[in-house]
Amino acid sequence: MSVLVYIESADGAVKKSSLEAVSYGVQVAKAQGQEAHGVFIGNAPAEGLAGLGKYGLSKVFHVNNAELATANIQAYASALKEVVAKAGANTVVFSKSSLTDPVAARLSIKLGASIVTNVTDLPAGNSFKRSIFTGKAFAQVEVSGAQKIVVIRKNASEVIETGGTAAVETVSVSVNSADLAVVQKEVQKATGQVLLPEAEIVVSGGRGLKGPENWGIIEDLAKTLGAATGCSKPVSDADWRPHHEHVGQTGVKVSPNLYIAVGISGAIQHLAGVNSSKCIVVINKDPEAPFFKAADYGIVGDAFEVLPKLNEAFKKVL
Repeated sequence: MSVLVYIESADGAVKKSSLEAVSYGVQVAKAQGQEAHGVFIGNAPAEGLAGLGKYGLSKVFHVNNAELATANIQAYASALKEVVAKAGANTVVFSKSSLTDPVAARLSIKLGASIVTNVTDLPAGNSFKRSIFTGKAFAQVEVSGAQKIVVIRKNASEVIETGGTAAVETVSVSVNSADLAVVQKEVQKATGQVLLPEAEIVVSGGRGLKGPENWGIIEDLAKTLGAATGCSKPVSDADWRPHHEHVGQTGVKVSPNLYIAVGISGAIQHLAGVNSSKCIVVINKDPEAPFFKAADYGIVGDAFEVLPKLNEAFKKVL
């Protein structure tokens, strides 16, 4: 038996969130006295697949059917079912994303496997801690069944390098026409140096910035920190910023190591999208702003005075 980790790429490189899933899977496999294997579907990333061995994988199964060059939810689930059988996997680990959420759900049906999502920590036996109610609470769930599918949240596991090289085995799977009934024709991606779902640091602005012409101070700080930029819903609704930067319950949900909120009051809908952040810093001139109750650190002050000084301080130490 083994633990199988699904590996996802973006722009020709393995996603950091997938490396977190690999490290998580390796630790689960070690606790169970098993090997950890990976599976990758599509054209191999530029850095290759053998290098994933340095994160603890002993083998990577590479599914490279021409029909699967672009993501297809139903076909990917069918392909993974075959790889799970080949690998003899009793646990399959995914990192949460817009692709893996529906793939994992379909795979659980095809395997008749138990599934637990939004996992935030390593399991204690068959017990998993998961985030619920958009991050406002946690549930401890007991998972039964011979096979388990685990979908972890971003930052649920630290990326750990152990050294080594993985064996790469090319696998050809059967793809039927029913699985390809829906074909992806085009993908439009949000642009920017750092994208919100993958960002380790996010700098967000709200109506306290007073207008789109003042967004330079947000962008300058984000550039210094290597961060993504975000905004509150009223800002995107007013077209001050593009809608793909809207962070909140009805926008992008983020879980960075550091979230800096500037001029955002902290409505519950916004908090629902950021409360999985490891550290929240709030900058607002209103000392009664609700966001301060959720903050790890807060600065009461005018953003137009605080941010330039903060940016210069960061430049001196970074």
